[in-house]
Amino acid sequence: MRQVTGALKRSVPLLVTAALALGACPATAYAFGEDADHPPAGRPGGPSGGASGNSLTAGVGTSVTVKQVSGGKGGSSNKPIVAVDPNWKPPSCWYEPVASPEELKDSVEKLKKGGDLVHVTPSLSWGEQLMVDHYEKGKEQSDGAKGYKNFNLGKDGKFWRGVMNPDVEDTFEARQCETNLFWQDAATIPDIKNAPTPEILAGYAYNKVKVPDTKVELKPEGKSTVNLPTWVWLDKGKFEPVKVRAELPGTGLWAETTAKPVSLHLDPGTSDAETFPADGECAVEDDGSIGTPYTKGSSKEDPPCGIRYLRPTNGEPFRMKASITWQITWEGNDGAGGDLPDGTFDGTQDVAVQEVQSINR
Repeated sequence: MRQVTGALKRSVPLLVTAALALGACPATAYAFGEDADHPPAGRPGGPSGGASGNSLTAGVGTSVTVKQVSGGKGGSSNKPIVAVDPNWKPPSCWYEPVASPEELKDSVEKLKKGGDLVHVTPSLSWGEQLMVDHYEKGKEQSDGAKGYKNFNLGKDGKFWRGVMNPDVEDTFEARQCETNLFWQDAATIPDIKNAPTPEILAGYAYNKVKVPDTKVELKPEGKSTVNLPTWVWLDKGKFEPVKVRAELPGTGLWAETTAKPVSLHLDPGTSDAETFPADGECAVEDDGSIGTPYTKGSSKEDPPCGIRYLRPTNGEPFRMKASITWQITWEGNDGAGGDLPDGTFDGTQDVAVQEVQSINR
């Protein structure tokens, strides 16, 4: 169930109120226990995290957790894929729960004792006056936003904040979730723009999908021969679907993003070559294999996946590029799902070609 909150009233205009309340605040604010020499982990140079113990600790970064569910054999050599569509962008920002009434109260009490400013939005930190007036005394803001008496102690729910996607640049779009902390009852999701959804989580997980290096088997090994085909293949099982799961704690929201290899594109590294098939697109079979392994006696046959070089390299090898295309889909906790832009990952290999018309393999 979604619940409409007063968060819509506490949008961009309230940021002006917050900035005025701070007065001469430092350009960069840090959470408790942090300073310019000890910035928090996460987004470079900026706070991250949420609440620690009974204290609100920071406001930039995200609480979303991502883990690999299956696939991705290759360990540390795995790399992120790149979206084929250059216009596609992951979500820039969203909202998420950050502090209980007790945690918010504890933060304000520390402010009263000379603690650091509370950094609760991507770029704004809040001073004692605003925090006390709005969240402890329930003072209404100049834009009409209602305050909260005694931090909503005794109520079941949390205060929410806007966060930037730590994987995107700090842009105007990334700051569209700037707003004062707002209250959300437990077991409900805000009914506002940029509220978290399974699709947003799926888009965030896109950049977390890591796939094996694209290194193919070649026959002959070492040197190919002019006018004789070089067989290209990948053994079954190496390129299997990769699935990652993103969850936003405390909301019940999750999404699983799956990358499935669908084709291998061969670029010989020179225009003096022919590919098999002619368009250079070798299909990935259901078992994860690509092409057919070379067998003795097949040297003069056309391979289902391969290259025929038409001239020798004469010193410098050709830089053959093999690109795997990954089809990306997602599904979420609400039964929804869909497609995301295909991803690709390239690998290059040196191929030397000798001038010999026939060879006994």
